Amino acid sequence: MKIAIGSDHGGYALKQEIMKHLETRKVEYTDFGCYEESSCDYPVYARAVAAAVTDKTCEFGILICGTGIGISIAANKISGIRAALCTDCFCAEATRQHNDANILCLGGRVVGAGLACKIVDTFLDTPFSNDERHIRRIHLIEEN
Repeated sequence: MKIAIGSDHGGYALKQEIMKHLETRKVEYTDFGCYEESSCDYPVYARAVAAAVTDKTCEFGILICGTGIGISIAANKISGIRAALCTDCFCAEATRQHNDANILCLGGRVVGAGLACKIVDTFLDTPFSNDERHIRRIHLIEEN
């Protein structure tokens, strides 16, 4: 499994913690930036991570901004992306099972590093259910 990860300045510190966590899990990742805490524009990083997921360079993406809201909106503008903002493990599990979400979004100013790493684990370890009704709903989303 290979993960695309990116953040803006508001998510930079949490991204650093998540990358350390991925390393302990021996999960390969590519960091698409940002690379410091100077103010920057989250859509740039959302597009880069989304491109890596849609072109199958990476299986999943993780995006982090201050709240997780802006970066999830930006990622969801990209065709084929189902980015989910999660603040707990239940949401991470449900979005993988029901929505086959391919990008996890987090708020660096909303969740602490410990919880964020648990959310990441839940997201990465939960398979899509392949339930017919969920597949139908995903197709309806993709029609728009």
